Amino acid sequence: MVEDVVIRTAQSNDAESLARIYQYYVEHTAITFEYEAPNAAEMNVRREKILAHYPYFVAEKDGRVLGYAYAHEFYGRAAYGWSVESSIYVDKNARRLGIGRRLYDAMESALRKMGILNINACIAMPRTNDDPYLTNGSVAFHKRLGYAMVGTFHQSGYKFGRWYDVAWMEKMLGEHPDKPEPVKDFSEALI
Repeated sequence: MVEDVVIRTAQSNDAESLARIYQYYVEHTAITFEYEAPNAAEMNVRREKILAHYPYFVAEKDGRVLGYAYAHEFYGRAAYGWSVESSIYVDKNARRLGIGRRLYDAMESALRKMGILNINACIAMPRTNDDPYLTNGSVAFHKRLGYAMVGTFHQSGYKFGRWYDVAWMEKMLGEHPDKPEPVKDFSEALI
């Protein structure tokens, strides 16, 4: 199945699909700490803002968007210019099929072409093994992709009447020279 999946840059007409996929995670999981699911118009605004500089990909099969991943600015200071934060969401019915790996492979390739050197992932973690809203699946997924645990912030997010920890994981995409080249915009890196 994953061979038939096309990875491409997200477009404005994907906004309904992005909102549909994300809504499940907002309303039924603690993977995201948002309480209200954004509508398609808001998802499109977010997509446009990210694509102004960074990659935003969707995984599509037979005209249906099955997941998306993007990278965005890491803390908005000039010294962080070679670092990004990543996010990924796969349709609840398309998980564990290799779509997430395909999305991350495309994103990491684009980020390398841009000159990005560090990817950081902020991941919600349950405080117990029997949490109905969250597992450690995201941490395990990132470990399989070569991310390393950097640290944990304890009881940092509150959702569904319980506290959640937040883990930070990182992956280095390249060497860190004394004088790094300026980072390119995503659109420039595609040329």
